[in-house]
Amino acid sequence: MKNKMRVPVLAAGMALVLLLSGCHTKQADSQTVATYAGGKVTQQTFYKELKQSPTTKTVLANMLIYRALDHAYGKSVSDKTVDTAYDSYKQQYGNNFSEFLSQNGFSRSSFKQSLRTNYLSEVALNKLKKVSTANLKDAWKTYQPKVTVQHILTSDETTAQQVISDLAAGKDFTTLAKTYSIDTATKDQGGKVSFESASKSLDSTFKTAAYKLKNGDYTKTPVKVTNGYEVIKMVDHPAKGTFASNKKALTASVYAKWLRNSSVMQRVISQVLKNENVTIKDKDLATALDSYKTAATTK
Repeated sequence: MKNKMRVPVLAAGMALVLLLSGCHTKQADSQTVATYAGGKVTQQTFYKELKQSPTTKTVLANMLIYRALDHAYGKSVSDKTVDTAYDSYKQQYGNNFSEFLSQNGFSRSSFKQSLRTNYLSEVALNKLKKVSTANLKDAWKTYQPKVTVQHILTSDETTAQQVISDLAAGKDFTTLAKTYSIDTATKDQGGKVSFESASKSLDSTFKTAAYKLKNGDYTKTPVKVTNGYEVIKMVDHPAKGTFASNKKALTASVYAKWLRNSSVMQRVISQVLKNENVTIKDKDLATALDSYKTAATTK
């Protein structure tokens, strides 16, 4: 049910970052990276070659974004918060966690840093962009209260369809969850989970499908999500309530929506870079942050 990572993440290329940060010294100019029968490759030569790759600019941009965010808001994100999120992913993917990291270009340490970047970006968003009454009224139009569902996550559509057939034949949802669900965090509890419309831990298609259900109903076709197919049953779908009583939840939902909006987050990151006086001195890499400069001039 997890969302994909939502901001530029610091995955592959960390060794390259270290090289970039230490190449402008006389010692670095002469340090040997590799040798061959006809000579050697020095750090300076390697650095010049790397600068020609667009990937190098991406790595540098990610490095600067992380450092600017961390300097500005690092005290607001604890190691415990990051470790808890990391452990949640480990639990979700179980024995496939290493494969998940590999497929997404992460080491364990770079994945933790990407999670920290996400949290830092969220803090920056809350500090730099405020929610208006108009924003709240717009969010109220599609707002949903906290609901409780049962779900069964499968790796393929065929299995999900089999679950639906079993439910139609009268089989128990809790028993089927324990048998078929690959979500190790919820399967032993019958797949039960509660969430609000602002929840960031759930796939948006999952939430949309769930909100259409009345108490006791379940999805009659498999729901395609990021990491498989879902069968969802509504356990408790309360009334919406009033606008005044839900302002706190509405504010959270607006921030959650902005956090998923790449244009909004580019403008936020742009402001952070400006506030932190980030400047690229190397003329060959000077355009690495151009997309954020453009975002700063776009409303």
